[in-house]
Amino acid sequence: MARMVGIFVCLLIVAMDIAAGVLGIKAEAAQNRTKHVRLWLFECKDPSHEAFKLGVAAITLLSLAHVLANLIGGCSICRREEYQKASPSKQCSVACLFLTWVVLAIALALMVIGTKSNHKSRATCGFTHHHYLSIGGILCFVHAGFSVGYYVTATAVFG
Repeated sequence: MARMVGIFVCLLIVAMDIAAGVLGIKAEAAQNRTKHVRLWLFECKDPSHEAFKLGVAAITLLSLAHVLANLIGGCSICRREEYQKASPSKQCSVACLFLTWVVLAIALALMVIGTKSNHKSRATCGFTHHHYLSIGGILCFVHAGFSVGYYVTATAVFG
């Protein structure tokens, strides 16, 4: 029974991360369909409400997937001394946990910047913010891999 729950949790995390990635990439496509004028590094563009909604949905799904992976995976090592004496599977678990946080921080930052630039009150001219949403979406796929790796190694330690 516990094995089936573990498989379900992994599939749920992967599904949420994949959905967030697809929504981020679709938000980028919606943003590219808006009217814009470009001069070297500067660009003037109208915001896309569709890209804004898709970006918010992607951010929400990525955050929920991260919370789910961290809550279900737990924390097996909390101090540096424990980490140095830990088994390789525990060390792998901590490494995956660290990498999920790094990827989350980068992906969320990129998607928030891309989404904020599409807010309806921001018809802006300035430096280009190309591909922030799509790169954030691609990082959602990376987050899925590290999250599942963390969950599998964290639960293998306890089981």
